[in-house]
Amino acid sequence: MFLGEYFLKMNKEQDHKLLVIDNALDHEFYRPVEHWSQAAGFQLKSVHPPSGQALPDVDTASHVILSGSEASIIMREPWAEEEARWIQEAVKAGTKLLGSCWGHQLLAVALAGPDAVQRSHSPEFGWLQLNPTSDDPLLPRGDFWCFSSHFDEVQADAHPEMRILATSAGCSVAAMRWGSAAVFGLQTHPEVDPSAGQDFLEGCLTRWPAHSKIFKQGLSGPVQDDGVASGIVSRFLAI
Repeated sequence: MFLGEYFLKMNKEQDHKLLVIDNALDHEFYRPVEHWSQAAGFQLKSVHPPSGQALPDVDTASHVILSGSEASIIMREPWAEEEARWIQEAVKAGTKLLGSCWGHQLLAVALAGPDAVQRSHSPEFGWLQLNPTSDDPLLPRGDFWCFSSHFDEVQADAHPEMRILATSAGCSVAAMRWGSAAVFGLQTHPEVDPSAGQDFLEGCLTRWPAHSKIFKQGLSGPVQDDGVASGIVSRFLAI
């Protein structure tokens, strides 16, 4: 590592308290802290609500990533309801939030109500193109490709304060921002690289064989990933 890169890494760690709320149920299958740490360039601190770990005070971290999960956003467990209440308090406190997939959906439920997320008519598994609809500092400029994995989605009319930042071919709210606050959601998994994405879809075939057709479609490709996760983390930390 060059000296300049070393000091940049140290400054990121010191200037920002970046925390991952890890919502994964099975770390043999899905490891969001590992993926987001790789994108950030340093090991991130985390808390794991599904195993009973308590959420921190809302001012513990300046920036928080809400990870995806294998859990149902429609049939939420008590720990997920508690996390939704935590999100409401964090937004009031000015904590900067970035939700990915299930975390993006939980943001919408917490801020717009339980009807904000419904089953998708066109579930997305595999690699897809996002089309930004608004010039926002979080996202790259122009269309970009990344991994996606979801059966549910945020509704476009969920709340007047929700601003749609990007769409995809099958999802009208592929990215969002809550008004002018530093509260963002991504329906996709930009942090999941192609190798991890393929492993994830293969794991899905074993765990949910009833949906094998859609997982096999995702595995059939094309595999196209623009590697935008590191830039998204950097821009999130700069906001």
